[in-house]
Amino acid sequence: MIRGEKVALRAQREDDVPILHEELYEDVVTRSRGDNRPWLPLPPSQSPLAAGEPSDGHAFFAVVELASGELAGQAGLWGINTHSRYAHVGLAMRPAFRGRGLGADAVRALCVYGFTVRGLRRLQIETLADNPAMIAVAEATGFRREGTLRRAAWAYGREVDEALFGLLADEWTGAPT
Repeated sequence: MIRGEKVALRAQREDDVPILHEELYEDVVTRSRGDNRPWLPLPPSQSPLAAGEPSDGHAFFAVVELASGELAGQAGLWGINTHSRYAHVGLAMRPAFRGRGLGADAVRALCVYGFTVRGLRRLQIETLADNPAMIAVAEATGFRREGTLRRAAWAYGREVDEALFGLLADEWTGAPT
């Protein structure tokens, strides 16, 4: 388990999946804006929010609020490239847990995992350019805006720009001394 100030990242359990599926996957508009794969009508048993088998290419965690012990969302690294030593950051918070600083704390914990545990040299966040919450998380955790990918996403019926943020291991302020 990796602990932040407000959240812990732990292995996702089987009983997390129905909650995450109902609140994050079944919200078609939000899911369409947060994933570049098309939404499909899937039962919880086939949910893409299930962590699946361990892999060198991804690491997904349940985000647990420390104060309540409740499941707050899912966070992970995906597209992990062990040769070039970089990964993409993913975050999805349950509606009741948004706007409380838990997302930024989860991303900081992912930085510990990515930079300290996995030895990566770069993490990046891609988010829709009209997603102020994730942009605020990226900036609050030290990621730098590196560019805009014009009309790179199809989000619930329209083309949307993506904002690209990056953080290098030697820029990370949470690095152990």
